[in-house]
Amino acid sequence: MERDIINIDEEKCNGCGLCIPNCHEGALQIVDGKARLISDLMCDGLGACIGHCPQGAIKMEKREAQPYDEVLVMEEMIEKGKNTVIAHLKHLKDHNEHGYVKQAMEFLKQNEDKLNFALNEVVVAVFDAQPIPSKPKSAGGCGGGCPGSASMDFRPVIETQDSIPTGNQPSALRQWPVQMHLINPVASTFINADLLLAADCTAFALGGFHGELLKDKALAIACPKLDQGHDVYINKLIRLIDEAKINTMTVAIMEVPCCGGLIQMAKTAIAQASRKIPLKLIIVGIQGDILKEEWV
Repeated sequence: MERDIINIDEEKCNGCGLCIPNCHEGALQIVDGKARLISDLMCDGLGACIGHCPQGAIKMEKREAQPYDEVLVMEEMIEKGKNTVIAHLKHLKDHNEHGYVKQAMEFLKQNEDKLNFALNEVVVAVFDAQPIPSKPKSAGGCGGGCPGSASMDFRPVIETQDSIPTGNQPSALRQWPVQMHLINPVASTFINADLLLAADCTAFALGGFHGELLKDKALAIACPKLDQGHDVYINKLIRLIDEAKINTMTVAIMEVPCCGGLIQMAKTAIAQASRKIPLKLIIVGIQGDILKEEWV
């Protein structure tokens, strides 16, 4: 079948190994001093490894490959322990791969007796949810509680948040369009502006996006994981720096590893531009808090 899967440029790869721990599925290994994709079956195609390659040696491509097998991944992963399983499930959940999450949870429930950790601890850590009932310890057969049909509630436990404003809120957006493929880098709104280059998801995760990040800035948005044409983005950023003469660039990304590609694009553009401008990195947590803010 044809699907998205990673491609490793061996000439660029220096075998540093930074991609390995970020492939929770275990699809990558260092072999003969180079990162290698050892199994199509275990590569989920979500690209968590990409943002951790300082050489830019890993890219996504669409090609014929064996279908990803979540059950096979979980069979290998439970031996690595609770923390690895949690990291893997969070990775899938962050990328809205709910089908794979369901398969993984069904596998864990069916094999609960074989786990060397408490399944409820995984559920609480990944979903911030109420623990699910333990599998009945009845002998033989499914009885009345077959694991495959066990009820699971992944809904978060949400406390009442009276402080969240309601109604029409003022927008700090000062131009249109905002998507990187659509913007004109020499439009008047970018001339001598402070630029906010934001990953798509940041505006949804950060409740105060307009007031905290966007106010008094021109905006461009992109998804380093799903968007095509990264070279086009880099060229536009270079034009924003050299032709529009933007003053500063702030890059806002999510804490998920694959979002790191956006800051790499910004650094590449600044390195290739004739002007040098200050660059700030802001990392937004998936629960809406700012985890890091620093000039880089």
